[in-house]
Amino acid sequence: MIASLSGILRIKTPTEVLIDVNGIGYAVIIPLSTYEKLGELNSPATLLTHLHVREDALQLFGFATEEERFLFKLLISVNGIGPKIAQGILSGISVSDLKAHIAKENVAALTTIPGVGRKTAERLIIELRDKIGKLEQILQMPATGKNQQAEMRLEALLALTSLGYNRPAAEKAIRQVLSESADASLSLQELIKRALRYASSK
Repeated sequence: MIASLSGILRIKTPTEVLIDVNGIGYAVIIPLSTYEKLGELNSPATLLTHLHVREDALQLFGFATEEERFLFKLLISVNGIGPKIAQGILSGISVSDLKAHIAKENVAALTTIPGVGRKTAERLIIELRDKIGKLEQILQMPATGKNQQAEMRLEALLALTSLGYNRPAAEKAIRQVLSESADASLSLQELIKRALRYASSK
């Protein structure tokens, strides 16, 4: 999976960029929040990416910060919200304001975002408020080994719930793997693989 790109910014629009990586041009779809952080044309650029696989296409979405990418992943985990809608949401409101409105259950504020109606706003609140709260706790923690593990647990939880496992089962499987693992360097990929085995056996 393509997790990031570093190269030269050749084309730049508010919704898409072209990054030249050693002679290969990557078309990357971006939200407006990322566009505003990019430099001038022909300057070095680095984007964190998310590869979205569809039956008829592969779409690469890019983000200036890990927070943007993580929130994008949270958005597309919500029923009825695809990557294009998630891109539009991140283009219509700042990351900090979006998190605040979800955490405070502010339906009226969320419906001011282009493309977000009342039902979508309510789904965002119901499905993401707890995850947003945990994300905020992680961002406020000091950068320690525990912080890294907490972030990895959140990523694994998002992966399992995106695959259709309910949150309690996913959390239990992740806790089980971490409690049994004596390997401090356990990778996110290995954590998800082992957790999937536990979750599937229940």
